Amino acid sequence: MIPSEVLKQIRRIQIKTTHMVNDVFAGQYESVFKGKGMEFDEVREYFPGDDVRSIDWNVTARTGQPHIKKFTEERQLTIMFLLDASMSCNFGTINRLKSELAAEICAVLAFSAVKNNDRVGLIVFSDKIEKFIPPKKGTRHVLRVIREALYHKPESTGTDIPAAIEYLNAVTKRKSVTFLISDFLAEDFKKPLSIANRKHDLIAVNIKDPREMHMLNAGIVLLKDAETGTFTQVDTRSKEFRREYAAQAQARQAGLKKLLNSINVDVINADTERPYSRELIRFFKMRERRI
Repeated sequence: MIPSEVLKQIRRIQIKTTHMVNDVFAGQYESVFKGKGMEFDEVREYFPGDDVRSIDWNVTARTGQPHIKKFTEERQLTIMFLLDASMSCNFGTINRLKSELAAEICAVLAFSAVKNNDRVGLIVFSDKIEKFIPPKKGTRHVLRVIREALYHKPESTGTDIPAAIEYLNAVTKRKSVTFLISDFLAEDFKKPLSIANRKHDLIAVNIKDPREMHMLNAGIVLLKDAETGTFTQVDTRSKEFRREYAAQAQARQAGLKKLLNSINVDVINADTERPYSRELIRFFKMRERRI
């Protein structure tokens, strides 16, 4: 049974994200995600200026008058969320955990999808597939997706992005808009992401916390790797250590940015310190300009 505090948190997220969808992202989602393709609508007579490649030669031959096939955009989309539930995401030093931030971003995008009559599905993964919710429509279904994103207790601790991508390709036969929400503290995922991006519209959502980028002077600290369980003692009083720590973090982020750019995967950067709405707006505007 889900604890009452979790239910209250889900309700708060629903209220907050519904407001954002209606007031901030109104129209932007629909203008950016245009649909999977075109579907046949009707045959009508040819008019000067119509694309001759659309002529229906069978109907033209039968009637003696040129006719064309008219198509309309196939509007309904499938939105998939690949949600990293590894233990490194169960971390946060400002405002909230990375996992809570990830769940709220899921909620905003999922409610945007439902508002446009799209289907929403969820794959929760660690170093194995933890949970799969097939894509469906409706507010009730989205609330289930949010509940699982927020409350799911992972059975494993590690991160296996390639396995999650492989599972996505196995359970989704048609093209989807896929948001991969992770801190990307993993290795060897360039090739799977590149392959998935050719089949789907893949967007990376990079979740961070400020303490992962800059270490505070907190004396001698015993750090634990959340995924492997190993301990390391460090002296955070050392300026050299803090500089090296920040340099490695910046290099890791720069490497991720370069990797995603090289395979044409768009990225949304979000951290526990700042409002994520700015990054979502930036993403939508970038997509609108591209269209």
